[in-house]
Order: sequence, then structure tokens, then C-alpha cells
Amino acid sequence: MAIEVFAPAKVNLCLHVTGQRDDGYHLLDSLVAFAPVGDSLKITDGKSLSLTVDGPEAAGVPVDESNLVMKAAALMGEGQGAAMTLTKNLPAASGIGGGSSDAAAALRGLLRHWDREDLADMPQSRFAEIADKALGLGADLPMCLMCRPARVRGIGERIDFTNLGPIPTVLVNPRIEVSTPKIFAALASRENAPLPDELPAFSDVNAFAEWLAQQRNDLQAPALKVEPAIGRVLDTFERADGCLLSRMSGSGATCFGVFPDEEAALAAEHHIRTAHPDWWVQAGSLGDQSERARPQVS
Repeated sequence: MAIEVFAPAKVNLCLHVTGQRDDGYHLLDSLVAFAPVGDSLKITDGKSLSLTVDGPEAAGVPVDESNLVMKAAALMGEGQGAAMTLTKNLPAASGIGGGSSDAAAALRGLLRHWDREDLADMPQSRFAEIADKALGLGADLPMCLMCRPARVRGIGERIDFTNLGPIPTVLVNPRIEVSTPKIFAALASRENAPLPDELPAFSDVNAFAEWLAQQRNDLQAPALKVEPAIGRVLDTFERADGCLLSRMSGSGATCFGVFPDEEAALAAEHHIRTAHPDWWVQAGSLGDQSERARPQVS
């Protein structure tokens, strides 16, 4: 028996840095959604924990205990074994939660493989226990467990799911890895306004883009100083036909453009990929990927 799990890209549609704790963790207020593009994880029986990495973005990805997938497995396994194969389709260190989503996929898959548990169906108390453990591996992990659009606050532990999407989008990474600590270190202010108390209901993607334009990614300005190539991506979106809004996701370097419909997004994907064949470019509609992310038995 094999378990296959989809690990979708996580996109920070906005990211407000609202403070910093004494232990160094930053306080955030962010709206996140998930893309139909991502990595995949296959799990089979094994006497011990092992990880193999393949796929177009596999170069340089570690397979030892430093990989978050292995850390997640060790956290939940308590001496159990599993052979895992991670197929990397998302670029590393790119601001779309690839490593965190992979680790969350490992948690979902191993719970199914070892314990016959489905994260989506378990009691809230059990989910909270797993989310708390996941937070110890990284602030992005709890929000990636369910792959549902959410407002995320605190250091990543306060998650309020919301209905959002589909949002026709193009994701672009200029093939630059960005150091998250370096971007935070360049942040001018760590005490910024949060998102509005209540998130409105959006009648269509145009209304959503208008609202989103009033929000921010507080990491974008320092990232532009550290990696000017991010500015070239944003400029490309500004010139793209039909682009309603463009912004950087997370700490970069991946940026996203919002479009009025899938046809416009696909046309922009083709144009950008043709003009910049060395960039990573993917079109798709952001939203809820929870059903696709459920472990599948094969």
C-alpha cells in the first residue's frame, strides 16, 4: 500500500508585520490561500525513516534529518518507519511555503499510513494537538495542515479559516532564493497596523483585488532592496494585460498577479514564460485545496 499526498503552494495574499516577541518571533496578520500547483509525497512501508527527492526542482534539496519532511516524520513517528519520496515542483526558498507544505503533507500522510487517521475528520482537540506540535517545526506549518484559505495571526498559531476563491492568478519566481531572516533583518518597522477586524464578503475577483490593494506585504519593501530582481517581476506584471494587482508572497522572491479570469491568467502565463524562459511561471486559481490535499491510497 502507498499513500500519496499533494503539498500545494501557499500564497500570502497580504502580510502585515504587527510586532515582535522577546524570543525574536515576529507577529503577523496575513491572509493566505493555496494554489493548484505544488509538490507531491509518496509514502510506503519502511523499516526506518528514509527520504528520496526527485522532480524538476529537486537539486540541492537535502534528504537527511535537516529536511522538514524528515523532522515532521520523526516528530510523529516515535520509532516507526516509512519510505518517503518527495517530488519537488516548487522552487526552494521562494516565499510560497514549499518546505512547510511538504512537512504538513508528511504529517497528513503519515497519520493516515501509521494511525489510519485523516486530519480533516479528526476531533478539534486532536487537530489542535497536532497543530501545536507542527508549530514547533515552523510558524508556517499549522496553516499548511488543512490547505484552506485562512487569516493567520500571532506567530502562525491563530488560524481562522475563511471562504475565498477561486482567484485567477499567475505565480512567478525569477529563480532567486531569498533568505527569510535576511529580509526580516532589513525590515524598517516591526510595529505596523493589522488587517481590518472583519474581512468582507467579495462579490467577484475585481472586488477582491480592490480590497487587497488596500492591504500590504510589509516584507516587500525590504525584499526589493535585498533582491532587485523582485522588482523586475512586479514590473512585468504591471505591463501584463488584465492584471488587477501584483504583489510579492511571503518573504519572496515569488510574486503573484491577480487576473479577472482564467483565460487572462493563462494568456499572461504564456507571455511571461515566453519573454522570460529562465523564470518559474505557473497559472492557476488560488483558493481551497483541502480536498486535493487529503491523503490518497494507491
